[in-house]
Amino acid sequence: MKSLLRENIGEALVGLFVILFAIWFVWFAYGATGGGAKAGAIHVTAFFPNSTGINVGSDVRVAGMKVGTVAEQALDPQSYQVKVKLALDPALKLPADSSAAITSEGFLGATFISLIPGGDTVSLKEGDTIADTQGAMDLMGMVGQFINKSGGSSGSSSDEAAKP
Repeated sequence: MKSLLRENIGEALVGLFVILFAIWFVWFAYGATGGGAKAGAIHVTAFFPNSTGINVGSDVRVAGMKVGTVAEQALDPQSYQVKVKLALDPALKLPADSSAAITSEGFLGATFISLIPGGDTVSLKEGDTIADTQGAMDLMGMVGQFINKSGGSSGSSSDEAAKP
């Protein structure tokens, strides 16, 4: 038995590494998909006209600091807006009139929901809805518009020159 272990020690170590890596990956995926939401989190709802780039597990931030995650998202059949359920840190006391906007860290950065605190003395509580929201901007559409508009002005001057 000892000779068998000595001959296969490399394979046993590789197998152990694979098992430890698989356990770490499951733990990471659970946390990244919103499964590892903070215990006792405050769940609030926000409706967005466009939620491009936001998925379950996306960050919710205030002033750049992570304060929660996206717990659920679904299309509202009445308004055709995206209903997003946010799981917020219970220690954070955000004013009830706070607003939410979908934004990104840059042109190629991650997309997240930014909460902008309001001035109300009453805090958000379980089940509240954030009324003031701003959806994601279509960056590729804006780039396309910029390219199309910049080429349109030179075509009109050639039409002017062709007139007698």
